[in-house]
Amino acid sequence: MSEVSDRYAIVADGFTVRISGVPPERWDAPSPCTEWAARDLVAHVINTHWRVLAALDASDPVVVQPDDDLAAAWPSANEAIRTALADPVRAATTVGGMFGTQPFESLVGRLLCADTLIHTWDLARATGQDESLDSGAVEQAMEFLAPIDEAIRRPGGFAPKIVPASDADAQTRLLSFAGRTV
Repeated sequence: MSEVSDRYAIVADGFTVRISGVPPERWDAPSPCTEWAARDLVAHVINTHWRVLAALDASDPVVVQPDDDLAAAWPSANEAIRTALADPVRAATTVGGMFGTQPFESLVGRLLCADTLIHTWDLARATGQDESLDSGAVEQAMEFLAPIDEAIRRPGGFAPKIVPASDADAQTRLLSFAGRTV
């Protein structure tokens, strides 16, 4: 396994734990993404997984709706990414998109890991669960996001940055960079 597949597994497993822990009455709870409830951000993460995979396969992505059974929809999206990463040919296949042309594995390691990681925290915050994130994944996400700061501050992207305290830990710095009030 590669570093990216290992890190993706850690990030995806954290998201899985949070999805499994959503109390039925909290699926409609507001999230730190001001326009989304918990179910909306979970649908976003699942749909992002399918879009990344569609870039690899040159196919139309699977689309889930916020009212679908998201806890049942997540495992197949997660497994599809893991399977693609486990295949050296597919992992090395060049894909294009808004972040340029790069190997599929790189797209997963950069975009998909960062997006899923931050939304793991969002889901935890919205549903009253453990908000701690993997420290290695946090550092990798910040390495990816910092250089594209301006590109991610567009409509539908991240909120304006928040300046964290000077002694803030890496997770707080990442979330503040992503516009989250911690």
